[in-house]
Amino acid sequence: MRHKNRNQQKETIIRVLRLLRPYTGYILLSVLCALGTVVTTLLIPILSGKAIDHMLGAGKVDFPGLYLVLKQIVVVAAGTFLFQLIMNRVNNYITYSVTKNIRQKAFEKLLVWPVATIDRESHGDIVSRIVTDADSFSDGLLLGFTQLFTGVMTILGTIAFMLRIRMSIALVVIVLTPLSLKVAKFIAGRSYRMFMSQSKDRGELTEFLQERITLFDLVNQLGYGEQTREEFREKNQKLTESAMKATFYSSLTNPSTRFVNALIYAAVGVAGALVVIAGHITVGELSSFLGYAREYARPFNEITGVVTEMQNALACAQRLFAMMDSKAVENGEEMLPQNLEGCVAMRHVDFSYDPKTELIKDLSFTAKPGETVAIVGPTGAGKSTIINLLMRFYDVDRGEVSVDGTDIRRLLRASLRSSYGMVLQETFLFHATIRENLMLGKPDATEEEMVAAAKAAHAHSFIRRLPKGYDTVLAPEGGSLSQGQKQLLCIARLMLALPDLLILDEATSSIDTRTEIKIQDAFHKMMKGRTTFIVAHRLQTIRDADFILYMEKGRVLEQGTHQQLLKKNGYYARLYHSQFSTIQG
Repeated sequence: MRHKNRNQQKETIIRVLRLLRPYTGYILLSVLCALGTVVTTLLIPILSGKAIDHMLGAGKVDFPGLYLVLKQIVVVAAGTFLFQLIMNRVNNYITYSVTKNIRQKAFEKLLVWPVATIDRESHGDIVSRIVTDADSFSDGLLLGFTQLFTGVMTILGTIAFMLRIRMSIALVVIVLTPLSLKVAKFIAGRSYRMFMSQSKDRGELTEFLQERITLFDLVNQLGYGEQTREEFREKNQKLTESAMKATFYSSLTNPSTRFVNALIYAAVGVAGALVVIAGHITVGELSSFLGYAREYARPFNEITGVVTEMQNALACAQRLFAMMDSKAVENGEEMLPQNLEGCVAMRHVDFSYDPKTELIKDLSFTAKPGETVAIVGPTGAGKSTIINLLMRFYDVDRGEVSVDGTDIRRLLRASLRSSYGMVLQETFLFHATIRENLMLGKPDATEEEMVAAAKAAHAHSFIRRLPKGYDTVLAPEGGSLSQGQKQLLCIARLMLALPDLLILDEATSSIDTRTEIKIQDAFHKMMKGRTTFIVAHRLQTIRDADFILYMEKGRVLEQGTHQQLLKKNGYYARLYHSQFSTIQG
């Protein structure tokens, strides 16, 4: 397992480096600024030592020499500030550009995920990867650019300056340094696993929160608040524990390396004092040396902190890369013609969501151009699955689904899906104006066309009563609109786009009977000449269908017109009469 984690880390680092390749010029500029920062920073201890030597001895202060050194210190400090300012701006640009790109790629991959993957994955975890993990990655990357370059150069620079002052004391520092590196490596290896666990637990908590907020009314209605509180407490506790472990291990790095570096500093002080007493270096030079010893130790503290933070960044990057590497839905290359006839057929189709559980077996039917096909049956019969297969949200396991004789697997997804218009029982509205929501399917529609569609759907009257009419911004998921009003907006959107093929899945389930009767007239006009699939539970609404498919357990048990199926006195007739008697009762 440890070997596997090491390989994954290595692969992740290589991919991050590939992402940085387009910014090579900016990285070189950052390195040059880091070098400038280090050089100017390391000049200050030498100048400070000279200043001390100019002040040694009562009444022997060399004021002209001291003033000159102080001026030099001011100039060097200003240079340090300028180099750091440029370096920070460049590093910010690199980091947030890379993060923007990786987040964009992850989201674009999400758009081409198979629906099966979306259904299988935790939605909260997906959100957590794209938002939280990307932010954590950028934090680690920024820290790496800001402190890693300067840290490494500071270490090399201080060694050079210390060797110049006194090689014997410099060797004391260099020999003891590996202790710091060993401690940092030991802790960093464990931090990576802890941060991976923390990211996973954070995704689970995000998913839980998203679900409970979405189902807030249901939670209150069912009195599920106490259990929800307890479930949140458990998940929150789990995240807290994994976060505390990750933070604990990562926080060990700095004090551990500081302790080792303090020992090194003390050894340098003792060795340096003996050398001063022997008369080999001045007090000012010892002060400079101690300053370098301190500067030498500081990057180790920073680098170990960077390494720890990079473990978190790499863990988050690995989750994002896993998302980006996931299989996209296969896309065809052909386009449907603009003058679509609308012949839709299924031939010997087998399909199951779970290979262990058989659902649809050897399903065949043909909807001729302009026909209305109604799909009915008990819950779980496979009605919505038919829609998923027609739209190619899922691919068949065996057989073929075709439009005008072309297997839909050979078609571009965009071409296929733009040919369908859907109104589902579950409404889908974006957090945007009503105008923007209605014009999604036909962005170039005129104002008159949009209003005419809204009137045909009997939505115009309630839209006018809203504060800003068609420019009213809807809250997420429709906000305060009733379920019926939201469904009317979805119907209006379909009537405005008017594609060649229609799918109506309980399209009027949330609308009052009086409005439904009016809309049915508009539907009949809209459906004329368009191949239409209707999924219905209320059988009174599908009596005029050209033919009806009665399904149970993924199989079509009966098909024919309403009258033909009633005469058969089979499954459909029993279902129809049971509904009719219920209504009568």
